Amino acid sequence: MEPMEINAGGWYLRALRDDERVDDRPALADGGITDPAYVRMRRSQWLSDSAYSWAVCQPNTGEMLAEVIVTPLDTTASLTGWAREGHMDALDTASAAVTRFTEGALGLAVIEGRGA
Repeated sequence: MEPMEINAGGWYLRALRDDERVDDRPALADGGITDPAYVRMRRSQWLSDSAYSWAVCQPNTGEMLAEVIVTPLDTTASLTGWAREGHMDALDTASAAVTRFTEGALGLAVIEGRGA
């Protein structure tokens, strides 16, 4: 599946990026993720339908504040995520929106709550 964008009220959810226009790697490093291949891995997971991840962003600046990840299992899916310091509200709102997407669009029941 191609990455899907989600409007989560005050937050904008999109695929992770590391291109000439947007680079999420500094925000990922704030979350303890320093693997230079991380964004490429997440992109590959979307295309193989093995996991789906969203950068939770400030809509007017595009700054990444959190990440939500859905991992399909069978008829269920695991939902996890993490937030940069001070942005748990963005993670909570985004997790609810991604849960609705997972259950409605993918037909998978979310079996785990938010966690890192």
